[in-house]
Amino acid sequence: MLGSHNHVFAGCVIGEAPQDLKYAGQPTGLRIGDHNVFREHVTIHRSNKVGEDTVVGSHNFLMQHSHIAHNCVMGDHVILGGGSLLAGHVIVQDRAMISGNCLIHQFTRIGTLAMMQGGAAISKDLAPYTVASGRNRIAGLNTVGLRRAGVSPADRLEIRALYHFLFRSGINFREAIQQARSQFLSPASQGLLDFAAASRRGVCLEQGRSREAAGTAGAAAAEE
Repeated sequence: MLGSHNHVFAGCVIGEAPQDLKYAGQPTGLRIGDHNVFREHVTIHRSNKVGEDTVVGSHNFLMQHSHIAHNCVMGDHVILGGGSLLAGHVIVQDRAMISGNCLIHQFTRIGTLAMMQGGAAISKDLAPYTVASGRNRIAGLNTVGLRRAGVSPADRLEIRALYHFLFRSGINFREAIQQARSQFLSPASQGLLDFAAASRRGVCLEQGRSREAAGTAGAAAAEE
């Protein structure tokens, strides 16, 4: 299903069958909202099973040769740079910025207003407002994105303090999340904490944080 006022450029393939060996030809779905731009040779695949659509929201800008695999869910106002690849079941929240030639592993989540630098690759979740650099690492906050999105100065200061508490204090990551609940009370901060607490793959950390400091759960979360 394709919404209104979408602009589809030459060579795009939208709604083709998923690249999944388990797929058996079922009439699966793809839902796309309104006011999206799909530049040359963008590919988007429908889901791999009935009842669980691939979803692209509204006001997104997908640059040339970018790919969204089966069962991905993309929010609104997302920018997907040229050559970037989203594997199956990836979730991209509103206003994320994914630069050119980025690689996103299956079942990974990218938070609201997060940014990936060009060529970055992640197999862990990228927390809201953070900037991915290299492989499964972050390099600070997306301060420009926060300001452009209209986040208030007070909320930006609190997000910065929360970032330092979670990613630079040296406290076990899961313990830091619990301690931060009572200290950082804005909706933006609580959204970051909810995202981190719900992670099953682990969250991208700054260079130098150890696996012990990360405190992540599950076998996949132990991957460095």
